[in-house]
Amino acid sequence: MIINKAEYEPAEKAFEKQATVFDDIYDHNLIVKYKRNRTHAHLEKYLKNGSKILELNAGTGNDAIYFANKGHFIHATDVSKGMLSQLNQKVKDSNLNEFISTEQISFCDLKQISKKTTYDVIFSNFGGLNCTNTLNEVLLSFSNLLKPNGIITLVIMPPICLWEIFTFMKGNFRMAFRRLFAKNGAKAHIEGVHFLCWYYRPSYIYEYLKKDFELMEVEGLCTIVPPSYFERFPTRFPRIFALLKKIEDKMKHKFPFKYTGDYFIITLKKRQ
Repeated sequence: MIINKAEYEPAEKAFEKQATVFDDIYDHNLIVKYKRNRTHAHLEKYLKNGSKILELNAGTGNDAIYFANKGHFIHATDVSKGMLSQLNQKVKDSNLNEFISTEQISFCDLKQISKKTTYDVIFSNFGGLNCTNTLNEVLLSFSNLLKPNGIITLVIMPPICLWEIFTFMKGNFRMAFRRLFAKNGAKAHIEGVHFLCWYYRPSYIYEYLKKDFELMEVEGLCTIVPPSYFERFPTRFPRIFALLKKIEDKMKHKFPFKYTGDYFIITLKKRQ
């Protein structure tokens, strides 16, 4: 796989700058907690006892810590040295060194991964994989890293988010259609650093994995519940927030909601 490092360097710099404040920003966001709980519940349906998990874009390690406390073994990778520094401190503080190893590497460079083994699971949360326009090449690198019957669970941002489209009624046309017309990448910024994001449909993921993988499940995430940047919504409208969660739970596997959220969760299983 030949990847131009300039493709992901801006995102790397952005998350590097955010590393020390990442948890302060997101840990108290009730919608982020909802998203994380949903993702954990989805993946846990497929985990066996003591699963070996390769985590991509692990960030500050909230997911790695969670699954390690459940008895799983995680090789947590991230391109950001700062994010891994925060993660390693959590591992030390939680006494989870036996369960979590870390490596600074981009998901674009998985052929160079230092831990040469095969995994039960490859996991990527919260749209980290949207930071590349060569996701097809990343996907094609997965098969050799997985055992037969191994699982891939990815949380990806699709081209259509209903909550964003509805913002056109407030005149925010840039927000409303930023994903739909982002063929050359949509501009994003974190801590003053600008980078590009690309948006993918579940069909794109399956197209590049169908040779070796069986599609197990797709569910929408924050389709009816608002995206996490509406962070004041749960405290301003707690009853409505609770109602939207119940509705989303019923509709998350149904068309069109499984394709039109802030994210979708997709799981595929490697054939024997």
